[in-house]
Amino acid sequence: MRSQIISVATGSRETVHDITSDCADFVRTLGEDGLLHVFVPHATAGVALIELGSGSDDDLVAALRDLLPADDRWRHAHGSPGHGRSHVMPALIPPYATIPVLGGRLALGTWQSIAIVDLNVDNPQRQVRLSFLSD
Repeated sequence: MRSQIISVATGSRETVHDITSDCADFVRTLGEDGLLHVFVPHATAGVALIELGSGSDDDLVAALRDLLPADDRWRHAHGSPGHGRSHVMPALIPPYATIPVLGGRLALGTWQSIAIVDLNVDNPQRQVRLSFLSD
């Protein structure tokens, strides 16, 4: 297995951050068939396979705001208001995804992208582990 860590600046607002090109660059250098596992080792972020740039990313953040409001209902209450919801989010959007790789290319669907979903405005910098397992 080969592995690499990339840094992702998600900023100080709720975001869906595209890392598809970082993932594609990583597997391209390997030029093999296998599986790419994308993992964000944070308790308040997730990995989504989603269409980006057509408003879907904004729709996802809006849906998460509806499902997980940033208010005082959360028992886990340190940090910014509603911080506890960021700890619940990875149960809905897991902190990992696995993508097939064929000939050093991601085998994503036509409109699929790989994105980090981050509602935690208190942590603007994320680490993402890319791991490749060849066949």
